[in-house]
Amino acid sequence: MRLFHGTDNARIQRPTVLTLGVFDGLHRGHQLIMRKVVERARAGNAVPTVITFDPHPRAVLHPESAPPLLQTFDQKIEGFGVLGIEQTIVVRFTPEFSKIRAADFLRDVVKDRLHAEAVYLGKGFAFGHNREGNIELLKRVGAQLGFAADEVPEVQVRGQRVSSSKIRQLLARGQVNVARQMLGRPYGVEGRVEKGAERGQKLGFPTANLHPQNRVIPRNGVYVTGTLVDGQWRRSVTNIGLRPTFGDVTEPSVETYVMNWAGDLYGDVVRVRFLHRLRDERKFSSIEELKSQIDRDVARATNYFERAGTKHMLSVI
Repeated sequence: MRLFHGTDNARIQRPTVLTLGVFDGLHRGHQLIMRKVVERARAGNAVPTVITFDPHPRAVLHPESAPPLLQTFDQKIEGFGVLGIEQTIVVRFTPEFSKIRAADFLRDVVKDRLHAEAVYLGKGFAFGHNREGNIELLKRVGAQLGFAADEVPEVQVRGQRVSSSKIRQLLARGQVNVARQMLGRPYGVEGRVEKGAERGQKLGFPTANLHPQNRVIPRNGVYVTGTLVDGQWRRSVTNIGLRPTFGDVTEPSVETYVMNWAGDLYGDVVRVRFLHRLRDERKFSSIEELKSQIDRDVARATNYFERAGTKHMLSVI
């Protein structure tokens, strides 16, 4: 996939079909937009293209209310490629850029530089100065400049509109099952494995202590997870929290026990996907009581993995 930082050198000869937006999380609503772009592009021998903005516009214009992002920049770009996008243009969002009129952006970038044949917007998305670039303006300017314009309908799960903000709320409550339905895949984080106190090793459950790159971490507790090790998803159990039994931690940690596997992950960057919440984190009266609970957690995780359909949940974006 071609990646351009800025629009100055993003001139190509082939026409494009494109969409534009932040696309944090690449949830099912975003995926529907990407499918529309890719299908239309392949039908007309055009290049399926995404224009995205970095940093998040709200982080520039209203930093006090800027949301924590579900994905890192690299995770999002990788996801575009998995969904069939062949070209991504990353626009540096600045106060100066926010003053550009939507019609000017459509003419100078979308039409003149990217030769757009069609442009898709997610329902309710707006761009340009004062968010004037809505679907009505897009259709009007598109008719003048010679490209098609369409709005992709929203996706609903359990009667609720799928959105990045809703997914953040679900993860904050530990509802990873519903978040998975909205994302179309389990929510995941990745981070480098750091050396810890090695208490898990002494308990018989050696854990990988992640320093997550993602800003959004599910609610403290114990989860059934999948962990990507050496290119293969492996069964795991992950604890998020303060390890209250030991009482020496002030910042939440992410500790993953990879089941039926022995190896050294120190220094590696690994991915963890959250499949099912087992329980809250709690303080135990003794190390023996904690070990017995971990035994039960691993047994419940084993039963979970025996269910049909778990494998494919780990193989998508």
